[in-house]
Amino acid sequence: MGAVNGPAPPPSAVRHLHSASWSPSSLPIRCSSLGLPRRPFLFLLRSPRRLGNNRVRCSAERHALFNRIAPVYDNLNDMLSLGQHRSWKRMCVSWSGAKRGNRVLDLCCGSGDLVFFLSQKVGTEGEVYGLDFSREQLSIASRREDLYWKACYKNIEWIEGDALDLPFSDGYFDAITIGYGLRNLIDRQKAMREIFRVLKPGSKVSILDFNKSTSSLVNMLQEWIIDNVVVPTASEYGLSQEYKYLKTSIDEFLTGKELEKLAKEVGFSKAEHYEIGGGFMGNLVATR
Repeated sequence: MGAVNGPAPPPSAVRHLHSASWSPSSLPIRCSSLGLPRRPFLFLLRSPRRLGNNRVRCSAERHALFNRIAPVYDNLNDMLSLGQHRSWKRMCVSWSGAKRGNRVLDLCCGSGDLVFFLSQKVGTEGEVYGLDFSREQLSIASRREDLYWKACYKNIEWIEGDALDLPFSDGYFDAITIGYGLRNLIDRQKAMREIFRVLKPGSKVSILDFNKSTSSLVNMLQEWIIDNVVVPTASEYGLSQEYKYLKTSIDEFLTGKELEKLAKEVGFSKAEHYEIGGGFMGNLVATR
């Protein structure tokens, strides 16, 4: 991501999925670009300070956790992975099969890394949607878009919404990515069904996350790193308790084979899981 070139771009606005009843006097913003919605909704332009209430099915504790870590999330990722997380994210985007001119979605988009990579992949003629339940993460993503402005970033829409109840019509996307998000959803099967529903036939979802390895050695090393590197580093930011959650969430996650099985159970025709990052990371690629 480079510096700003030319005149400063207009500030980007986060678009919020609002579940209030539609009325003819309300003017939807860019609703036509979503095709026929599953139910009436409005896209409302608003600044990060004017975020409305949006019901998302997740634990209140988990929702609060991701809002709390948002301000230091990117710095910690860079420090803890020695910058390697960006290479893994580029790999995830590449495996999604996203091409120039495609309409794509990044679920659980956080502060936007995968969204920005997707934006560059599909170009100015494509469309990119970044959806997350954390308004703090979306606010940071929107500010990063302005800071690292590229012409293609005009194709990005930020949406605060529910990964278990996606606000898009069937077969809407050419590709979908998720980075470190599926592990944190309360109903992974429902999330996969929703992903399957909004993907076009023959399209792919690419899911990057910490790997729950079948190797006891890898698991022991992973736990040691979390206890002795990740949590102590997070404690410098006053977030040791928040990052202790990481070990539990990996323990409760699925192995690569279990992820492949889940994808096939919801209807994907093909699913392959790849271990990367020395076995500490994994990427599932599933074809609708």
